[in-house]
Amino acid sequence: MSDTTNTEATTTKEAPVNAETKPEEKPRGTRREKKEKKPAAEKPVASSSNKQGQGAGKKKDTTLLGVGVKKEEDFSEWYQNIITRAELIDYYDISGCYIMRPWAFAIWEQIQSFIDTEIKKLGVQNVYFPLMVSERALNAEKDHLEGFAPEVAWVTRAGQSTLAEPMAVRPTSETIMYPAYSQWIRSHRDLPLKLNQWANVVRWEFKHPVPFIRQREFLWQEGHTVFATKQEADEEVLQILDIYRRAYEEILAVPVTKGMKTEKEKFAGALYTTTIEAFIPVNGRGVQAATSHCLGQNFSKMFHIEFEDDKGAKQLAWQNSWGFTVRSIGISILVHGDDKGLVLAPKVAPYQAVIIPLHFAGKDTAPVDAAAKELLATLRAAGVRAHLDDRTTYNPGYKYNHWEMKGVPIRVEVGPKDVENKTVVICRRDSGEKETIQQAEIADKVKTRLDDIQKAIFAKALKERDEHVVVVRNWEQFVPALDGKNTCLCCYCDREACEDQIKKRSGEESKNKAEEEKGFRLTGSAKTLCKPFTQPELPEGTMCFAGCGQPAVKWTLFGRSY
Repeated sequence: MSDTTNTEATTTKEAPVNAETKPEEKPRGTRREKKEKKPAAEKPVASSSNKQGQGAGKKKDTTLLGVGVKKEEDFSEWYQNIITRAELIDYYDISGCYIMRPWAFAIWEQIQSFIDTEIKKLGVQNVYFPLMVSERALNAEKDHLEGFAPEVAWVTRAGQSTLAEPMAVRPTSETIMYPAYSQWIRSHRDLPLKLNQWANVVRWEFKHPVPFIRQREFLWQEGHTVFATKQEADEEVLQILDIYRRAYEEILAVPVTKGMKTEKEKFAGALYTTTIEAFIPVNGRGVQAATSHCLGQNFSKMFHIEFEDDKGAKQLAWQNSWGFTVRSIGISILVHGDDKGLVLAPKVAPYQAVIIPLHFAGKDTAPVDAAAKELLATLRAAGVRAHLDDRTTYNPGYKYNHWEMKGVPIRVEVGPKDVENKTVVICRRDSGEKETIQQAEIADKVKTRLDDIQKAIFAKALKERDEHVVVVRNWEQFVPALDGKNTCLCCYCDREACEDQIKKRSGEESKNKAEEEKGFRLTGSAKTLCKPFTQPELPEGTMCFAGCGQPAVKWTLFGRSY
């Protein structure tokens, strides 16, 4: 798959899907001689006054099933509603820190399982290092500290006592892990050293916090590896980046662009940074999805990570670090979610299929319940993550909306006539398409449809992404393309001074400055996202699009971003 597409087409927006059950799609388990009973109103979502600035302070609709606001009409409000109503997040009394509820954590576990399996194939082992880092250790690498200094959270007291030396809560673990590496590595026989930890980190940034997307405390994995040669380090950087690409594209069904960060945007203290960049169609924003860094020998110099080569000579080690966070969940929501709620890729969904038995007044419920349990056993035996919703306190219409909100890929309906005919009805979350199948076919049909859904939602997202990459050759094209909710593939000189000017000018000329005052607190300024690995031909003599008078050296992806 090409990482970028040279197209200037734009997407035609689809009409939003109604969050309510349509009359013609009335659940088959509802008594038709009586008006369907409405479920109790959902728990209200608190206003922005006590939810850390989420939303614009207006009263939220807490009576509607579904998200309660259309994605295209109020994206910020839609996102806040979806993460709370789908029971992904609950708010906490410390700004930028959130509670991950079981549904969100189960999604993270699916992602974690894939990445953990793949990195272990490369010989990576899991460890755990302490949460706290001393000021002395953090100061050991000046460039690294300067990159994180505004975001470091410090502990200065223990009980009633002031600490003799402040301790920082890790924003990342280079300065925690590398003193140990310097003790463990003595010879080329100790290399390579490939360690990873699944952990939490704290970055006390002062941008507007957004659950999953920009948190002050978040979960991630961070790999820290050491090699004898740069060639080995370079090879691993790209191996890890491709695992990250696969996590997004194969597991979350989100297309990404692989590339290199500019010097300005690279990780503090790194030799270079590779990245995968995602795209959010509804507002045309880029978002950094994950990064893999070659640290070169910068940290080995500071932390004295040296080894004797096979000739007995002292050498500095070559190092990498790489990380993947729960931001991936937020990106998946922003890309796939609709006005009914989440749309989860089957490979990441905690439940891939939910079975709903349909009961009718005056009918014996035992055969339906028995059939539902048999279907559950069959699906689980086939390796499908299935769930039976046999709650008697809610009607089928409520259950349909509940599981649509949570993004379960397939709904299985079974009623009295289905039992008689040995059939069931399966319904796709992504398209709403229904089909009646034989109960004996349930395992094969559901597995096939799960594959179909995985491919379909990826294809949809890929088409939207590709249709919103615009080739830009001069400044006059740039800001209008951004205002059209696109990212821009620009012929660029790759100079930091020019990059600073582009950010400044694009912000000044933006027509979307009002966004700064809404939900996500996004600005109209554009920045470099990456220099894509897949590079179109750059004709000799091409000048930088920004009009700086310098020759272009790379096609570079620019965009407004999170």
